Formats: sequence, structure tokens, C-alpha cells
Amino acid sequence: MRHTIAHAIGSGVLLLLAGTACTAGNTVTTKPNDSKPSAPGSSRAAQPTASRAKTAVVGDTITLKGTNKGEQLDVTVKRWLDPAVSANEFSVPQDGKRWVAAQFQLANTGSALYEDSPSNGAQAADTDGQRFQTTFGDITAGPLIPASAKVVPGDKALGWILFEVPKTSKIATVQFTMDSGFADQTGQWSVK
Repeated sequence: MRHTIAHAIGSGVLLLLAGTACTAGNTVTTKPNDSKPSAPGSSRAAQPTASRAKTAVVGDTITLKGTNKGEQLDVTVKRWLDPAVSANEFSVPQDGKRWVAAQFQLANTGSALYEDSPSNGAQAADTDGQRFQTTFGDITAGPLIPASAKVVPGDKALGWILFEVPKTSKIATVQFTMDSGFADQTGQWSVK
């Protein structure tokens, strides 16, 4: 009996360690890239602005890596819409809900093809901490990001990612993770 309990405890510790090893590298980055170059001929390095010292906001870029060698994107939330307006009467939010949308630009700065469904790796969160997954619909602001994006190194994809949220929710942040949400690095932008 003691041997069985010790074996079970030992197996549980190994399982716990294996689970920890899989998630130990997960990070959420809220700091934008420092993309303000110094003036030509200046010997001083670029100084971060006040917004750069805090959390990434709409217009900022965060560099993220994927799970495969050579996968890297410069991800920018170009615009934020709250509410996002349906482009037709057939595709509308459910009763008691509204649509919000983030326009993402995904620039492949790696050495490998980026092939994914970008909306699978996005979510929005409100000030209460509720998390919301993406939805589908047509909006007046422009096209959604392709459901199956293939972006070669040096190229980029641009499009909206749509979320359906309660009318009473105050959305605070939007997140993006490569590889349909399974990569270790997540970017987060404030949209308040």
C-alpha cells in the first residue's frame, strides 16, 4: 500500500512538473516597442514618451514570437471601435449586446511564413475582468481580418477583429496571441 501511494504521489509530482514546464514561458506584454527613432545626426538614443512608459494603447506596436522557429510579428492595434456598426440588417449583435472591434495590422518580421486564423488568438476584457472571444459579422468600418491568413516574411495583413460584448460592459483591453492563442507571448493594449 505504501509503495502504491508513493508511486501515485511521485507520478503526480512528475505530472505537475510537466504541466509547469509547458506554461513557464507564457508572458503578457503590455509595453509597446520604442519605435521613435532619434533625430538624424543625433548622438542621443530615442527617449520613450510618457505613453511608452505605461501600457500599449491604440496605435502602438508590440513584437510577438510564435511557437515555431522564425515566427515573429509586429502587431499593431491601428483603430478601436466601440460600438462597431453592422453593415447589414441580417448580421447584428444579440439582444442586450453590442459589437466592438479592433483593427489589427500583422507585419511578418520573422523568417518563416505566418499561417493562422488571427481572430482565434484575440480576446477583449472589460473593467470587471470578464473576457470575450471573437465573433463574425460584417461592419461598416471595413473588412474583417481573413479567417485564414498566410503572410510571408516582409508582408502584412490588415483587418478588423470583432467581439460581441454586453451593452453594459466597459471594455478596457484587447489581447492578441499568435498560433490561434497557443504561443507563449501575448500582447495587450489598453482601449479605454
